[in-house]
Amino acid sequence: MKVPPRAVEAFVARPDPAARAVLVYGPDAGLVAERAEAICKTAVTDLGDPFAVAALTGEMVAEDPARLADEAAAVPMLGGTRLVRVAEATDGATPALKAYLGAPSPGALVVLEAGGLGPKSPLRKLCEGAQNAAAVACYVEEGAGLTRTIEGLLSACGVRAERDALAFLAGAIGGDRARVRAEVEKLALHHGAEPGPVTLAEARAVVGDAGEAALDDLAYAVTARRPADALSVHARLAAEGTAPVLVLRVLQAHFRRLHLARARADAGEAPEAVAKAMRVFFKQEAAFCAAVAAWPLARLGAALARLADLEARCKSSGGADADLLIAQALLALAR
Repeated sequence: MKVPPRAVEAFVARPDPAARAVLVYGPDAGLVAERAEAICKTAVTDLGDPFAVAALTGEMVAEDPARLADEAAAVPMLGGTRLVRVAEATDGATPALKAYLGAPSPGALVVLEAGGLGPKSPLRKLCEGAQNAAAVACYVEEGAGLTRTIEGLLSACGVRAERDALAFLAGAIGGDRARVRAEVEKLALHHGAEPGPVTLAEARAVVGDAGEAALDDLAYAVTARRPADALSVHARLAAEGTAPVLVLRVLQAHFRRLHLARARADAGEAPEAVAKAMRVFFKQEAAFCAAVAAWPLARLGAALARLADLEARCKSSGGADADLLIAQALLALAR
């Protein structure tokens, strides 16, 4: 049986008893490992118990097809379910699994972990088509799905995050569930028992990476009116898979700070004093003050309105052509 995306979490928490073998596969190795372990724990509490758990590899099963059935048929010393884990499974394990599913052991569960398997993969097709097996896909999360995952992981740690912080995290730490979990737990540990939610500044300070520097480069290239540099940085961010919504949120945050700073400067405060009061990173103070001086309040307001409208358009289109729309906006704003 093929487990549909909407039913995956429920299946992982409580696998269908009819499935005597479960294939967990996909390009997100961290998510594969996490879901496979969760499924295993529904059968055996102690995964390190050598009398209840047999640990095999795909290569071992391919070289000795009978071993899969033999391990599944073994009776645990203290009773209960027999668990057979097959790591790094490949299509080479298909013959052994097919033979086993013809007469599975009633008291055993076989869990196979695999990388990306295409639709034509014999192993994947076998598990999707068999009534007594199941296939669980683990694709790299992005967009709203990744944001919900991060929010859930933070909630499990007793921490909340502001919307802008969530958007930053989704763009900065996507790609692998193991990395997402590690970074979220690091952030939660840093936040500790501090009152209030995690802010964008805190998230960037704890989780920030090379992507953060590139986002800052993009924002300052726009306000310094260097369109070629802005487009170059944006192209690099897009190629690296940076979420368009994160790019837009960083740009909006940058222009909001400039708008506030310009209003204070127009009221008589020195731009340098404003920058220090707003805790602008010291290496960016000169560029920040130059932008405050170069951008009138009205133009900053128009830029914010344009970015807000662009975010709404990107959301309504489901993200289609988002990078192109952002590039066009960058060109217009930086001129």
